Amino acid sequence: MSEVIAETLPSRPVAVLSGPTFAKEVAAGEPAAVVIASEDLEFAAQVQRAFATRALRLYASSDVIGVEVGAALKNVIAIGAGICRGLGLGSNSVAALVTRGLAEITRLAIAMGGNARTLSGLAGLGDLVLTATGDLSRNRFVGIQLGRGQPLPQILAGMRMIAEGVGTCQAAYALGQRMKVDLPIIQKMHEILYDGKEPRQAIGELMERPLTIE
Repeated sequence: MSEVIAETLPSRPVAVLSGPTFAKEVAAGEPAAVVIASEDLEFAAQVQRAFATRALRLYASSDVIGVEVGAALKNVIAIGAGICRGLGLGSNSVAALVTRGLAEITRLAIAMGGNARTLSGLAGLGDLVLTATGDLSRNRFVGIQLGRGQPLPQILAGMRMIAEGVGTCQAAYALGQRMKVDLPIIQKMHEILYDGKEPRQAIGELMERPLTIE
């Protein structure tokens, strides 16, 4: 869940709400936790108090950039996690992709002025894990179908909701190129989604990249 909250007065600051939440579960009153971020931390605290319930816990942050980058790019990595499942790969592959995907999200967020700590919290790791592994994830669903050999246009045509990661991948790839940030997973996702590269070939190329340190 990622939303922008703004009061009617144009002089008021903007707050960004994001975190590991499927709307269906929130609506059912199941416990969940999210981050509310604003450059004005006091305003974030006001929204925090206004939205908090027994079932929804909010944490305040001033890192708007980090929260927004995490909210957007987790969808791209989730498509990749779905591809692993669609190809019949196991938990090792998904865990590796999610972990290294988080490293890419963090690198880009830092380059844009975000805080690395944000990406280890609810708006980063938490939201990514949910979207990459949860059965209600639209982006994971797209990846599963791609891994099973379905063409992207056919997958999207059969969906009633939007899988944001498809469009976000294009923007993230261009941003990484412009800012000279190394995003190998996002690059391969771009090749799969927009250049028609076979998922197994893309995974093979990721695994054969020069060895490095973590």
